[in-house]
Amino acid sequence: MTADIDPTLEQQLIAWRHDFHQHPELANHEVRTSQKIREILTNWGIKILPTHLATGVFAEIGSDNPRKTLGLRADIDALPIQEETDLPYASVNEGVMHACGHDTHIAALLGGAYLLKQHEAELKGKVRLLFQLSEEDQEGALQIIDDGQLNGVDAVLGFHNAPFHPVGELAVHAGISSGAIDKFKVTLTGVGTHASAPQNGTDPIPALGAEITALQSIVARNVAPFKAGVLSITHITAGTTWNILPETAWFEGTVRTADKQVRALIKQRFFTVVENTAAAFGVKADIDWYDGDPSVDNDPKLTAIVQDESQSFTTSYEEEPALGSDDFACLQAKVPGVYAKLGNGGNVANHNPRYIAEDGVVAVGARFFYQNSVRLLKELQ
Repeated sequence: MTADIDPTLEQQLIAWRHDFHQHPELANHEVRTSQKIREILTNWGIKILPTHLATGVFAEIGSDNPRKTLGLRADIDALPIQEETDLPYASVNEGVMHACGHDTHIAALLGGAYLLKQHEAELKGKVRLLFQLSEEDQEGALQIIDDGQLNGVDAVLGFHNAPFHPVGELAVHAGISSGAIDKFKVTLTGVGTHASAPQNGTDPIPALGAEITALQSIVARNVAPFKAGVLSITHITAGTTWNILPETAWFEGTVRTADKQVRALIKQRFFTVVENTAAAFGVKADIDWYDGDPSVDNDPKLTAIVQDESQSFTTSYEEEPALGSDDFACLQAKVPGVYAKLGNGGNVANHNPRYIAEDGVVAVGARFFYQNSVRLLKELQ
């Protein structure tokens, strides 16, 4: 069942997309967003599912006794960024912006839901709509899993908009296509003193500099050249004024990997380097390490189906894996799935205050969800 997007429907989806963009909400605070999604789905007669979560919307379309159930996921949260575009629908919420294009994801899944509802009697199974909270905080997928929203789901499908790619063109890769994400914060504690008498204290600032230099050697000298790994230190804080050596200094950052062994190696070496370097400078090191989401790992069989079906409505090509992350991977750790990239035009990269997504991605995204749902439900039998 193919379906062109009626121009009236497309304009309505774009209008909703602009509204979501104008009223962005941060992770775990998507109250207005969830309410609007719920109202739209209810007006279409789509069954809303109960949830214990304060935000996020979950719904179903299809038979009450399906052989298979397919989950469709769109993330709905925004970022703590002050928008710097001149769009007529720019954010009215100070310091909050849809700088990652999740507003386009919402509108696309709404469009897909509408089309699926129109053809509900013909579906060879059930579709579970997952309007997911808190992707940017990297735990929204785990929240919906804990809430039982993935129970009974046999496979899951989603996409992320891709800046710099032609609008509406689809890129997807079978297997590992993104990085696993880990976060760290290291606090170094010494003994504070007057800057004129460093011998009376233990300065953590030289230790901090040495730590940063030493940590950069892990990927360069421990990870095989044909393996992927990135260790980035992104935030440093030390001291309060010009004539005091501080008690503490700290830094934080992230590690991205595409290989489980490399991930384990970098973590092991990180602890060794930090602890031994701190000891050499006579300071104490406290490491706060967060094991984040795994890599997006697309099921080969399902990916082949999505690649083939998507060619009926857009250009589909092989995606080049990258080390960006997405908690869609947590859903794939439970059930097989496919996560694609949909070209969004765009003037700058995601997470930029001047990021502008193209409206044209919405209609293609709606067809992505609709046509691949119909096809996958047939193939999953």
